[in-house]
Order: sequence, then structure tokens, then C-alpha cells
Amino acid sequence: MQLRIPGPTPLPDAVREALGRQMINHRGPEFAELIARVTRRLKPFFQTTNDLLLLTASGTGALEAAVVNTLSPGDRVLSVSIGVFGDRFAEIARVYGAEVVSTDVEPGRAADPAEVARLLESSGPFKAVLVTHNETSTGVTNDLAAIAEVVHRTDALLLVDAISSVGSIEFKTDEWGCDVVLTGSQKGWMVPPGLAMAVVGPRAWEAHKTARMPRFYWDFAKHRSYLERGQTPATPAVSILFALDVALDLLEREGMENIFARHRRCAERVRQGVKRLGLELFADEAHASSTVTAVKVPSDVDASRLLKLLREDGVVLAGGQGAQSGRIFRVGHLGWIDDADVDEILAALSRALPLARRMPARG
Repeated sequence: MQLRIPGPTPLPDAVREALGRQMINHRGPEFAELIARVTRRLKPFFQTTNDLLLLTASGTGALEAAVVNTLSPGDRVLSVSIGVFGDRFAEIARVYGAEVVSTDVEPGRAADPAEVARLLESSGPFKAVLVTHNETSTGVTNDLAAIAEVVHRTDALLLVDAISSVGSIEFKTDEWGCDVVLTGSQKGWMVPPGLAMAVVGPRAWEAHKTARMPRFYWDFAKHRSYLERGQTPATPAVSILFALDVALDLLEREGMENIFARHRRCAERVRQGVKRLGLELFADEAHASSTVTAVKVPSDVDASRLLKLLREDGVVLAGGQGAQSGRIFRVGHLGWIDDADVDEILAALSRALPLARRMPARG
């Protein structure tokens, strides 16, 4: 079965085998060595020297952690949202009492850094800017370097959802001045769901000192304190750490530049392949993602039937979310994937499309 949704992603055999290891004492020396090793090996993929914390959580948990560790009720926040997951980041801040101002971006488009700059100037000041680097609901990657440049003309913190980009798309945490960067294990890292990673920079630590949103499980300071002694505040997802340790062996062996190039190549192969089938891409190609491609469903094709036929043929793709439900389908091409996998997806799609077309109405 080809599982090609934007996450969870397929697991290499060595990673699956690691998940079967016997448990260890999460307060003992073996775990201390494991968490220190994994933390150290992750940092180069973020291109950072900042603190990196491991949370037993989904990506959404990491988003919540970023909000509650840096903000207070009433803080004004600019949400640079281009889809469902950007909206989720904003909603978390809103639920905790932040005053959220949102950008208005056409679905399938990236945020315009000039518009972000205009909002920062006309509607500010803001305590923080929330940005989704790679939006899986639309298959769009924001120009984070350009957005970061305009954010840093102000004093606002830059909190980045990089859940579906770090590890698959180049991400320069320190160079771009990202204050908090978040990702999840079930994406390009090639391990199961259950582990989130948060990189926390110096300005975020300063904000943490005065942030008044309630936090207990998500407290970054508590996680940093426990990490110093090789532990986590609560019971961690030990098996996921076993798996990530092995996955990092594979990723380091391939090399970051090769990983990024493979993802770009597979993404382009998907895009060209679906266009040869007569389908139209949903995302602006200038900002098309290297980890997920969104494709418009033709008006004469039943989207749910198409996905059902593909599943029966051994390929699982994702449907649209929110307003795009039934209008697009999405191909995840991140993590453990190569050209042969893409070709198998495209072949299955070519077989399913004719069968998913609606019968013309009888006159």
C-alpha cells in the first residue's frame, strides 16, 4: 500500500524494527544518552544553535506550546495564514485570549511579504507574528526568508509552524531569525506520530519570562530544565525516540542537500505527471510545495469516488480540507519517497480518473 498523504508518512524497515525495542527507564542513563544524542543530531536540520526541546505531542500540541510560552492574554498577534493549518495556529492564540489580526490570502497563493509589511505598519504594534512555512492544505510554501525580513523591522516575535517543511525543505532558523520553530515526527522525519520538536531562541526565552497564558504540560522552561539532566517532565514517547534515532541515521547518510534535492525532484515529477493527465494544479507553481501537491478535481470527476478507486488500487491520497473539500486532492511526497513511488502514484491516478468521471445526465 502506498500511503501518500501529507502525514503520517511511510516508515523505512529499519525504523519499524526500532519501534519493537523493549522499553527502557526514562529516568535512567540509557534514556539520557538517547535524548541527548537525538537532540544534538536534529539541530543541523533546523540550522540552529538554539535550544531544541522534544515534546510528546502532535504538531498541534507544539503550536499550542509556542503560543502559551511566549504570549499573554490581550497580546496583539498577526496571523499570516494561507490555509487550514495557518487558521489553526491563529485559533489557538485566540482561544488563549490573544487579539488576532489575520491576513487575507487567496487560497492556493503564498503570503505577500509586502502585504505583511503593510499590516505590520498599519495595524501594529504586534507581540508576535504566526507563520506557516509550508501549508499542507493548499500545497503552498511561503517565502519565509522574505517574511522574516519584514517582521524583523519590528519588535514582534516570529513563531513558525514548520511541521511539514523542516527535514524536507531547507530551513535556516538562525539566519532567518525565527524565535520559535515547530515540527512533528510524522512528516519528513519518517517516524510515527507522537513527537513534536520546538526550537526556542533567545528572544522567545525573554518573552517566556513575562508570558501569562496558562501552561503546565507545555512549559518550555520545565522541558529545558529536565533536558539538562537527560529527562523529560512527563513520560516521553520512548518508542518514537528509538525510531527517530534510527531515522536520523538514514537522513544523515543521505545528507541534507540530497534530501532537499530529492524532495524537489519528486515534487516536480508529481506536478508534471498530473498535468500530463490533463489535471490542473491548485497552488501557484511559483510557490508550490516540495512536500505536498494539491490538484484540482475536474468538474466531471467525483472526488470521493476517485480517492476510493485509488485506495482500492493500493494508493492512498488525501482529499481537500475545509472549503476545498471535494474540490482538490492532495499528494504527499515527503519523507521516505523516491521517483519509483511517484511513478506508481501517477500510474494509479491514470487508471482511476476515467472510472471516477460522472455519467452525463440524460436529456
